[in-house]
Amino acid sequence: MGKLGRLFFTFLKIGAFTFGGGYAMIALLETEFIDRKKWMTREEFLDMVAIAESTPGPVAINSATYIGYKVAGVAGAALATLAVSLPSFGIIYLISLFFERFLALEWVARAFRGIQVCVVYLILTAGLDMLKNLRRDALSLVIFFCVLAVMTAFSIFSVGFSSIFYILISGLVGLTAYSLRRLSGKGANGK
Repeated sequence: MGKLGRLFFTFLKIGAFTFGGGYAMIALLETEFIDRKKWMTREEFLDMVAIAESTPGPVAINSATYIGYKVAGVAGAALATLAVSLPSFGIIYLISLFFERFLALEWVARAFRGIQVCVVYLILTAGLDMLKNLRRDALSLVIFFCVLAVMTAFSIFSVGFSSIFYILISGLVGLTAYSLRRLSGKGANGK
């Protein structure tokens, strides 16, 4: 099987066994494409996560498109996007045929409660892995602790604030710091 076939079936598998959306999928993507297949470096993966989160659309679709393009060009992007979408489409279509009867089943309600625990674990694992790979410079640490403090405060006081704004504000701070470094003559790497 060629690279396109492996890419398609890998994303089909990930799409079929990932519950909880794109953030829960990140840990599986990392294991599959960095550790097992070695198609990406950790730094490329972190860049992909940042791009997938900050562009419009679901994180799962954006991640699949990005990785597919990186691995096999336009055909890879199309196949990876299709593959990650097919399982969800099929499951939602089947559920929609008998949705009300499906939700009334006690074992379904219990299964969803169990899946919620798994989703929290997957998201936490992905977050901790990304935290381990966070560049340890002053700017990265300041942004991290500011976002953590604000998220905690907003959660405690039940303030509604979209995570998109955290991403946009952090990106703006990063661009500002980059521009200031360039203007001061230190270059893109701060050297």
